[in-house]
Amino acid sequence: MNFVKLYGIGLVAFLAIDLVWLGVVAKGLYQKHLGHLMRTDVQWVPAVLFYMIFVAAIVVFVVQPAIERQSLTRAIGMGAFFGFAAYATFDLTCMALFKDFPASIAVIDLIWGAVLTASVSAVVYLAA
Repeated sequence: MNFVKLYGIGLVAFLAIDLVWLGVVAKGLYQKHLGHLMRTDVQWVPAVLFYMIFVAAIVVFVVQPAIERQSLTRAIGMGAFFGFAAYATFDLTCMALFKDFPASIAVIDLIWGAVLTASVSAVVYLAA
């Protein structure tokens, strides 16, 4: 399966899963702990750019190598690590720079990044 198809599948899966997380599951959590930092209006351009770039990176750095090795386990494991590392970039930087950035939110986000990216990597791998 070519990159464009893998990318499309990944984008749909990532958006569907992450929007449920952000809009339903963790909405109150983020509002409670980060409400003072949150915008009242979502800035869609940076959000869409993040999704587009991150899903492309998942396909290139996780899924395609897993397909070459014919390994779902590799897709899931490397997806989890890749997501953890990417989300750590954001959360650990926030902890370093922003006063009172909650460590609990950073931990939850790191776990979420690993779970989300592993899940999307598995979906795309299986679709291939």
